[in-house]
Amino acid sequence: MQSGKRRSSLSYIPGLSNNAVLQIIIFSAVAYVVFGLIWAVIRIVFPDDHLFYFYFVPQLALPPVSMFPAHCWTLLTYGWFLFPGKFWELASNMLWLYCFGSVVQMLVGHRQVIPLYIYSLFFGGLFFVASSMVPGLAPLQGGYFLGPAAGLMGMAVASVTISPNYRFYFTETFSLPLAVIVGAFAVLSILGTGFYFPSIMLLIGGAGSGFAYIKLLKAGYRPGDWMYGLTEGIEGLVTPSPRKGGQTIPLGRRDAVLKKAHPNSGPTVVSSGRVD
Repeated sequence: MQSGKRRSSLSYIPGLSNNAVLQIIIFSAVAYVVFGLIWAVIRIVFPDDHLFYFYFVPQLALPPVSMFPAHCWTLLTYGWFLFPGKFWELASNMLWLYCFGSVVQMLVGHRQVIPLYIYSLFFGGLFFVASSMVPGLAPLQGGYFLGPAAGLMGMAVASVTISPNYRFYFTETFSLPLAVIVGAFAVLSILGTGFYFPSIMLLIGGAGSGFAYIKLLKAGYRPGDWMYGLTEGIEGLVTPSPRKGGQTIPLGRRDAVLKKAHPNSGPTVVSSGRVD
């Protein structure tokens, strides 16, 4: 029997379709590898990596504020990539994501994880750009920003907003409150910014997004449903569907149906199980 949907290779990973945290981790890892391979190829072909940072990075990373109007789409891309050579940063980020994201996924469902993460990245980036425009508050600092810090902070705040009394049990007798782990993560994240004001505002934007998202869920709203509706609509447009009027014939009745339809015909081989 034919099917109108095709399965991707990743769909054969057990539980992947219902594990949004794992989907983000796999996507981030693949993005890191691809980004690193592009950098390596450019280094092999050209004497240095100037072209990589001059032409390629500005298309994905949050740029200096003077260049942002011409690269506004980077609000949607900067959080999914890291600069080459940041493998251990990637590993630690994904561990934090698993820690907080698994709590969110368990308590409110896997369909809320990816929208929450995207909202946190978007508004964190928006806060970063907006604070860079404030005269006298942001020190002079060039370069580009990549990384999922805002998304991680949004996930952390969302997890503790859902269940402030949640505890992680490491053994039967030893556990830590989720609020303590979130607090430690927040302190480490702020220290990691070097107290650069726009980076701190990026964390605040991500945290506020995580808090607001959960409050909207508790109020009965579903701020992430439109994302799944959009992707499912696009998938429906590009996925071939069975022909109209087609009738699926069980294998045991196939010959009888064909003989009734064409009584004078000889033996017929049918490979699709479909008669129109």
